[in-house]
Amino acid sequence: MEQTKNEYWEWSKALFIAFGVALLIRYFLFTPIVVDGESMNPTLDDGDRMIVNKIGYEVGEPNRYDIVVFHASENTDYIKRVIGLPGDHIAYKNDQLYINGEPQNEPYLDSLKKELNEGEGTLTENFTLEERTDKIIIPEGYVFVMGDNRRNSKDSRIIGLISIDEIIGDTSLIFWPPSEIGIVK
Repeated sequence: MEQTKNEYWEWSKALFIAFGVALLIRYFLFTPIVVDGESMNPTLDDGDRMIVNKIGYEVGEPNRYDIVVFHASENTDYIKRVIGLPGDHIAYKNDQLYINGEPQNEPYLDSLKKELNEGEGTLTENFTLEERTDKIIIPEGYVFVMGDNRRNSKDSRIIGLISIDEIIGDTSLIFWPPSEIGIVK
């Protein structure tokens, strides 16, 4: 009888520890997220399930072109790409991104740009940081984010600059559906 009690106790402790470790990982290190909407097409599809790395920005800062998840409101998280960092000036002209006056390559937009037919205009409309945010440069502690589906994305062009404090983490690993498993850039 004593041996059975000990086995139950050992199994209970092991399960308790396993659940505790799983909760710590889930709430402090990594968390799953489901892509909701088409603002990141073609890079991410509606319904893709991804892992968010929550610790990366605890020890560092966002990098240009990171795909990040952030609190857009109390009940809503958005997933977008970091385009501008603190100290940057952003501008778009003739479908070309300029950061601090230098043209930038955005290979993740190539397939969408190829799909545009003659006369359909540009993927990304012309704008400057000043026109969208009344700032000349992005202030410390903020980033400028955009969805890859530039014609259908509620991003910094509409909601303004994003506080780095509102960023949950970055993501690049799709784990579902099985046909999409992999790393995205």
